[in-house]
Amino acid sequence: MPKNVLILGAGLVSQPIIDYLFENTTHTLTVADMVFENAQQAVKKNARGTAKGLDVQNEAQLSELIRETDLVVSLLPYTLHGLVARHCLNLGKSMVNASYVSDEMRGYDAEAREKGLLILCETGLDPGIDHMSAMKIINEAKQAQGEIKEFISVCGGLPAPDANNNPFGYKFSWSPKGVLLAGNNDARYIESGDEKVIDADHLFHSTQEMKIADQAFEAYPNRDSVPYEKTYGLEGIDLLMRGTLRYSGWHKLILTMKALNLIKDNPIAAGEYSFPELIASLNDLSAETIKSDVADKLNLPQDSPEMKALDWLGLFSDDRFSVPETTLLDILADTMNEKMAYSDGERDMVVLQHRFKIAYPDHDELVLSTLVDYGIPHGSSSMSRTVSLPLAIAVKLILNGEIKLTGVQIPVVPEIYEPILAELETFGIAFEEEVIPLENKN
Repeated sequence: MPKNVLILGAGLVSQPIIDYLFENTTHTLTVADMVFENAQQAVKKNARGTAKGLDVQNEAQLSELIRETDLVVSLLPYTLHGLVARHCLNLGKSMVNASYVSDEMRGYDAEAREKGLLILCETGLDPGIDHMSAMKIINEAKQAQGEIKEFISVCGGLPAPDANNNPFGYKFSWSPKGVLLAGNNDARYIESGDEKVIDADHLFHSTQEMKIADQAFEAYPNRDSVPYEKTYGLEGIDLLMRGTLRYSGWHKLILTMKALNLIKDNPIAAGEYSFPELIASLNDLSAETIKSDVADKLNLPQDSPEMKALDWLGLFSDDRFSVPETTLLDILADTMNEKMAYSDGERDMVVLQHRFKIAYPDHDELVLSTLVDYGIPHGSSSMSRTVSLPLAIAVKLILNGEIKLTGVQIPVVPEIYEPILAELETFGIAFEEEVIPLENKN
C-alpha cells in the first residue's frame, strides 16, 4: 500500500532521493523547503509529489507535516535534526538522515525503542557508505578468523581531474562554510594502540600524501575516530583513523588562511569594505600594501602558490562590497562559493578508500577497497548521488518492512548495509578491492 514520505530540505543533495522514490516506489512524497520554489522544482510536477514552503522553526507547521506522513527524511542542517526527531517521537514516526549522531540524537534511543520507531542516522556517503563498506570487509575477515590490526579510511568530494582548474584544487558541492569550519576541529584517532589527539592548530600539519587510482592526494584526520573502535567491533586495534581527502597542496592554503585569521567567526558590522581592509584590520597590516605585507607575514615569496591562490580568490583586490552585519567567515565562504563553483557540465568526483591490515592464522594481508565515482555532466553530482541514494534505498527498505530495527541506529549491521550496498552497485557505485599479501606465517 503506498505511503507518504516527508522530505525536509530541497537543497544540493535532495534530487536523487526524490527521483529514486518516484521511479522505484509507489509512495507519495511531500517535499518541504524554506524556499517554496525549490521544493516545487524538486517535485517536477510529478502527480505523486507535493511541494510545501516550510520554516522548520515554525513548529506547529512542522508538526502538522510530520503528523500527515509515514516516514521523515531530514536533509536539513545537522543542528536541526534533533528538533525534527522530537516531533517524530511525539507523533510516532520513524526518521532517516545522513548526519553524524549527535549527543542529543543519541539521547532519543531508549524512547525510540520503547515506541518501536527507527531513527537511522549516518546513512549518506561519509558517514554512510564508508560505514557499510567497511563493516562488510570487517565481518568477512572475522568470519575467516582474521583480526583487523590497522584500519585507515579516507574520503573526499572533489572536482574531477577535468574540472580541477583553480589554484585551490577544490570546488563546492556542499556548504562552503562547513568546509572551512572543518579546519577548526580537533582530531582524535588510535595509533600504536593508544589514543592520539591533534588540536585544530596542528591539524593541517598532520597531512599524509596518498596515491589513489593513480592520482596524488593528501589526507588529514577527520574529527573523532576513537568511538569507531567500539562501533566497528575493533577493540584493541593498533591503528584506526578516519580522514578527509583533498588534492595535494590543500593544507598549505588552509594554513595560510588560518595564519591570516580568516577562518574565524570574526564579527563584521554592516558597511562597505574591501578584502585588503578586512585582512589588514585583523592582522595589523596596511591595506595599501596588503600583498607585500601578507607575503612578509607568512614568509612567502609573492609568486608562491599560496600567494597566487589568495590573489586569484580576490583577497588583494581593491573591489568594494556592501554587507549587512555578518562575519568575515561568511563573507569568505560566499566569495569562495562564487569563485569555486562548478560550471555547467563540469563533473565532481567522490573518492573513498579503506586500507586494512588483516592478520590471519597463516598470513597477513593488506586490503585496499576503493570507490571512485563521477558526477553526471548536466545531471546529478556524485556528491548528491552518493549522499542521497543510500537514504533513498533505506526509505524503501523501511517502508517495505525489510529493516525492522528500532532505536537510534547507524548502518553497521548486515540487515541495513547488505541490501543498500547491493543496490548501489546497480547504479555503478561500487568498490574495487585489491588484496596484497604481506607475510606468510607457515
